[in-house]
Amino acid sequence: MNAVGIDVSKNKSTIAILRPFGEIVATPFDVKHTSSDITYLISQLKSLNGDTRIVMEHTGRYYEPMAQWLSDAGLFVSAINPKLIKDFGNNSLRKVKTDKADAIKIARYTLDNWCELKPYTNTDELRRQLKNMNRQFDFYMKQKTAMKNNLIALLDETFPGINTFFDSPARNDGSQKWVDFVTIFWHVDCVRKQSISSFSERYQSWCKKKKYNFQPQKPNDIYEFSYDLIATLPKDNITKLLIHQAVDQLNIASKNVESLRLLMNQTAAKLPEYPIVLDMAGVGTTLGPQLIAEIGDVSRFSHKGALTAYAGVDPGANQSGDYEQQSVRTSKRGAPQLRKTLFLIMDSLMKLAPPDDPVYGFMMKKRAQGKDYYVYMTAGANKFLRIYYGRVNEYLSSLTS
Repeated sequence: MNAVGIDVSKNKSTIAILRPFGEIVATPFDVKHTSSDITYLISQLKSLNGDTRIVMEHTGRYYEPMAQWLSDAGLFVSAINPKLIKDFGNNSLRKVKTDKADAIKIARYTLDNWCELKPYTNTDELRRQLKNMNRQFDFYMKQKTAMKNNLIALLDETFPGINTFFDSPARNDGSQKWVDFVTIFWHVDCVRKQSISSFSERYQSWCKKKKYNFQPQKPNDIYEFSYDLIATLPKDNITKLLIHQAVDQLNIASKNVESLRLLMNQTAAKLPEYPIVLDMAGVGTTLGPQLIAEIGDVSRFSHKGALTAYAGVDPGANQSGDYEQQSVRTSKRGAPQLRKTLFLIMDSLMKLAPPDDPVYGFMMKKRAQGKDYYVYMTAGANKFLRIYYGRVNEYLSSLTS
């Protein structure tokens, strides 16, 4: 038995090799993430006598080059949640945190959990691309929210509340009606310094040019609303420049979001489980691809409980002697991005309120029992994942039979 512990960092990895009873096969040494160094490491590991198992933490994306090369070379590789390594016994009162110490600790973990180790499986290229796109989508969504809040903060000083007059969703090119409106009418004086008929005519012409629906009552409402507003910033070129810069930045972020949203949906549609996932209540063309991206190939989970544990929505347990806690917090030790997507799906279900949906009915039952908001939302996410696991597995099995 050769237990290989690999502590992965960005550009290099530290390797330690142990055998049972503390026998040191190789003291910790560094390997750069280059093809030549990894090839040399593979030859070293294959030259060892006996069965060899390699364990590393799946931290970010840093571990993937090493894991893929070693796995493709026919070696047994297992990527472990860093939390499991952290909680593994140090057997020392000293607090030591170095790459070499971590590599040795991972090797000891390998020996103690030899039979329970699960082999690393390469995610196919399409799923890897989808997951990367979802990470970028989340990044640009945060940027879009920040840019939107920035523009609204500026408008609060030039045209307070004007954004509330428009609720049209973003177009495929990222443009939004309220943003396009404030590009032209960026200050309250841009509206009220002209007559109502002149503004109405100009507004109608703007709607036609931008291909927005024209509502005859809308210009009157905006004009009346603007009449008593107080602007704290003057209507000058500096204020106009600030507004236009904020608009440009928001439009860029919004365009990136919408293009990624479309691309993610097109990519997810190539995967076999796409139709069955999109058929589930609360899941649409935005949340569906995100859900598929974060779960990946459902067949890699041995049972439905493994999927809920991966998401971190599995209920905990707290029992000792005659005491047993009835309501225990969920683990929250899984994938945070997946939990975020699940929460959005549960929120969508609460808004849609589909009467025959089992997940919605389950959440309403918990809600009627007086459960806290986060309790019944998390319980709904757990039930949703269990149904997801069953339906997708059954559908995929029917395709291969």
